[in-house]
Amino acid sequence: MACLLVSAFFLAAQTHGAPKEYSQRGEGAVLESLKLQVGLLANQTENYPPQVKPPGTNRRIPQSIIIGVRKGGTRALLEMLDIHPEIVVAATEVHFFDWDENYAKGFDWYKNLMPFSYAHQITVEKTPGYFTSALAPERIHQMNSSIKLLLILRDPTERVISDYTQVYYNRLESHKPVQVIEDIVIHNGALNTKYKAIQRSLYDVHMENWLKYFSLDQIHIVDGDTLIRDPLPELQKVEKFLNLPPRIMPSNFYFNQTKGFYCIRSDGRERCLHESKGRPHPVVNSTVLEQLHAYFREHNQNFYRLVNRSFDWH
Repeated sequence: MACLLVSAFFLAAQTHGAPKEYSQRGEGAVLESLKLQVGLLANQTENYPPQVKPPGTNRRIPQSIIIGVRKGGTRALLEMLDIHPEIVVAATEVHFFDWDENYAKGFDWYKNLMPFSYAHQITVEKTPGYFTSALAPERIHQMNSSIKLLLILRDPTERVISDYTQVYYNRLESHKPVQVIEDIVIHNGALNTKYKAIQRSLYDVHMENWLKYFSLDQIHIVDGDTLIRDPLPELQKVEKFLNLPPRIMPSNFYFNQTKGFYCIRSDGRERCLHESKGRPHPVVNSTVLEQLHAYFREHNQNFYRLVNRSFDWH
């Protein structure tokens, strides 16, 4: 059964080109031990030494991809799915389909970033930037038109605040100036709809692009708000979507009172998401919150119609 990597991973940009400041953080000894195990978080990048190939395994193009959304719970979903013995996951966000310089390297380069897996296992890759990329749907379709896609979403307003919070702490750690969220979300007295975090929460706009290339039954939507509160039912739905036998059990989870969310128990070990996850959100002015709710309301209704499903969003 796969072991989980609970180190911090780099911030995913939403443009077609990789930002200059983008860099991979080393995982040290934890990663070194993982690289020697079968079907684990064994992503090989150009910076890593070659991984030992277990007998009977190969690197495979992913049969399923977590396409987003950024700050929707993609890391939690990936690590929880990694409990399943028939799932192996790529360790890092590859950004193959949304960054032109990576896509130009070709599918062999992409495949070599996947972990070794057995024939009965499903390889899963996660890059949250795919969902909001204009090019990713067509590129993924060209690779495999029958692929199964996983999309985890949460309340659009909460996602904006979480997006802001991540950037806020990243800037603090880099000793860069920061702004309160109200000064970013509101511009000249009106909602700043050009703010990237707001654009990323327009789920209907992005979903329309994906539905040009994939049927709705190829895209399974995970309720990110529910996953945090009660992970097992959402994961059981994913198992069914991927045609996998049920192997994720209630005993694989326990609620960490200190962190305020569920952690993972498997292989006799207990693991939680990295400390960068679940950071407290700022208290946002109620008027600004209502402006965000009002702006997203119509977009949410459009999204519900597109996917034939509703969510408990503001």
